[in-house]
Amino acid sequence: MSNRRLVSFAAPVVIAALAVVFAVTRRIDASTRTAAYTLAPPVTRAANAPLRVLVYHDMEGLAGQDDWRSFLFSHPEKYPEGQKLLAADLNAVIDGLFAGGATRVDVVDAHGSGNPDPDVRRDLLDPRATQVFRDKPFDPYVDLTAPDTYDAVVAVAMHAKTGSRGFASHAITLGMDVLLNDTPITESEIVAYSWGRVRVPLIFVSGDDRLQDDLKVMPWIEFVVTKKATSASTVELRPVEAVHAEMKEKAARAVRNRVGAKVMTVAAPMRAGLHAVPPASLQSLQGIPGITYANETVTFTAPDFRAAYDGVLGLVRAARAGYSQVLVETVRKQPDGSRIMADYSDALFMRWMDYESGRWKPPATAGPPTGKTFHGDR
Repeated sequence: MSNRRLVSFAAPVVIAALAVVFAVTRRIDASTRTAAYTLAPPVTRAANAPLRVLVYHDMEGLAGQDDWRSFLFSHPEKYPEGQKLLAADLNAVIDGLFAGGATRVDVVDAHGSGNPDPDVRRDLLDPRATQVFRDKPFDPYVDLTAPDTYDAVVAVAMHAKTGSRGFASHAITLGMDVLLNDTPITESEIVAYSWGRVRVPLIFVSGDDRLQDDLKVMPWIEFVVTKKATSASTVELRPVEAVHAEMKEKAARAVRNRVGAKVMTVAAPMRAGLHAVPPASLQSLQGIPGITYANETVTFTAPDFRAAYDGVLGLVRAARAGYSQVLVETVRKQPDGSRIMADYSDALFMRWMDYESGRWKPPATAGPPTGKTFHGDR
C-alpha cells in the first residue's frame, strides 16, 4: 500500500486523470490470465562483483499479524506492534540475504501508513542494512529503477491483489484493481515489471497464501507464506519462529540461485487500465468521448511501462473521488450530521461565489522543505 491513498473530497481529480487516458488499440486473449510478458535471464555479473539487493517492504503481509489496524499510523494502539513485526520479518530476510552472499542490502518503504517517518524503525532494523532516502519525493516502484544499481530485488510483507480474498488485498490503494493487458496484477508484479526494464529479477516475496496463488506465474521466486487469509480482515497465523526460519533459508537460496531467476518485460505498446470496486469508483468517467469505459473499468494504450504506471495512478486519483460517498454516509450517522452536511453545502456555494467574485484564489503550492529527506511512500 502507498500514500497515493489519501481520501479526497474533491471531484476535480477526475479531470486531471483524463490527460492520461487513451483509446484502446490492442487486445489480448483474457482466457490466458497472464499479462503477455516476456521472460529473460538477468544481467550477467562478473564472478567477484558485489551482489547488491534492494528490499521493498509493504506491511499487510506480516508474520504474526492478524489485525488490519497494525499497518495504519492512524491507530497508535496497534501500529507500534506492526512496526515490531515488520522489523522482525525484515531482519530475518536480511540475515538470509547476507548468508546467501549478498554484499549490500538496501531497504525502501513501499507501504505508506501515513507515518511521516519510515514505517520500519532504524533502531529495530539489522544494522547491516541501509534505508533508502532521497532529497526529493520519489515513487519506490518506478523511480529507483536504473541500470547497474542493484542485482536483485526482494519484496517483504506484501499483499494479494484486489479480488483475491487475501488479507487486506488490493493494488495501490483501497478498491483498485490494476490491469496490464487486461490481466489484474499485484504490486509484487509491478515491482517485477519495473525492474524488468533493466533486467534485474525479483527473487523473493513474502505474504499470505492468496498472494502465493497470485504469483504462480513467477515460479522461480522463493515465496514464504506468512499466514492463511480467511477474509480481507481475518487470518490463521503460522508460528512466527517457523516463518522467520523459512524466510532466512529461502532468502539465502534466492541469492544463491539468482542466475536461474527470470526478469519480466512487457512488449510495447501495452494495454493498461484500472478496475474500481467499492469504496472507489470510476463511474464519473462513463460517457466521456475518448474514454474506454465499461463496468467500472477504464483502459488505455501506453507506449511503455512507466507511461502505463503513471496513467494508472491518474485513474487512481479519479477513482478515489468515490471515497467521498463513505465520508458522507459516516457524517450523516453522527448526531449533528445533518448540520455538518448543511454547513458543507453552504461552504461549497461560498467557495464558488467567492471565486466568481475574485475574493478567493487557490493557496500557493509549497515546495519540499529545504534539507528534508524522503523515504518512499508516506
